[in-house]
Amino acid sequence: MLALHQTALGGPEVLRLTELPRPAPGPGEILVAVHAAGLNPTDFKHRTLSIFLPPPPLTLGWDVSGTVVETGFGVTLFQPGDEVFGMLPYPYGAGSHAEYVTGPTRAFAAKPAGIDHVKAAALPLAALTAWQALVETAGLRAGQRVLIHAAAGGVGHLAVQIAKERGAHVTGTASAPKHDFLRELGADACVDHRSEDFTDTEERYDVVLDALGGKTATRSVSVLRPGGVLVSLLPGAEDTRAAAEKAQVRAVTLLVEHDQAGMRAVAGLVDRGRLRVHVSGTFPLAEGARAHVLGETGRTTGKLVITVR
Repeated sequence: MLALHQTALGGPEVLRLTELPRPAPGPGEILVAVHAAGLNPTDFKHRTLSIFLPPPPLTLGWDVSGTVVETGFGVTLFQPGDEVFGMLPYPYGAGSHAEYVTGPTRAFAAKPAGIDHVKAAALPLAALTAWQALVETAGLRAGQRVLIHAAAGGVGHLAVQIAKERGAHVTGTASAPKHDFLRELGADACVDHRSEDFTDTEERYDVVLDALGGKTATRSVSVLRPGGVLVSLLPGAEDTRAAAEKAQVRAVTLLVEHDQAGMRAVAGLVDRGRLRVHVSGTFPLAEGARAHVLGETGRTTGKLVITVR
């Protein structure tokens, strides 16, 4: 099979289309013919640095949508020909930027019938992150107020919709040209991060979802009401936890986990027309390096997807 493979850490130029052995599913696993695979900021970071994964050689990619080709011993939920989408176990299950990939059966769910493989592949990691942050970690409820940083990004634009589905009042930060996009998704208020200070407000939130980390996390503490929750997707500054304790709010850092129940919840929202993913660009597997170049600008609205079939 062909895979977007690297034998060294570095810039996008280290990614090469390489012929590798096709994997075989082990017990409790399925072999999936990849139709499309999402791209996430974590792919850029792991291409450059040994964060969680061992050093190269390696094939990146956690998002996948495709067709089951073969099932391993003990698999009862899927059979060859089923269309599935899912997130491979993060971080050690990477490998979806290839023509075939294996993964645990319960990392996958049936692909929503109303969307194609490109849109399905854009959902898993970002949507699971938003779901686990807002619903499972923060316990977001109807009537609560939530601030979502980088609200037009991969996680952010899905988080806006999930929060609205929960009945929350949503404020999102993004550059001004993206505010109309956020309002179309249901955002109640928008903050231009280039010209406005999100802390310059009397508003107090029940939940802040922070995809930026660093000082943004620490500063977000000041806009939470006592008892509120700050969920960061990247480590905050050293003084974030101390600031949270002083303000009597909860501050946590979330690392997304593969989860079939979460995938089914996401699929249900899609099926009911309550969640739609925005794909701003697609790239064939052979041009995956170009996708990395664009993604690393940090200005992508929604998601980028690598197409395989």
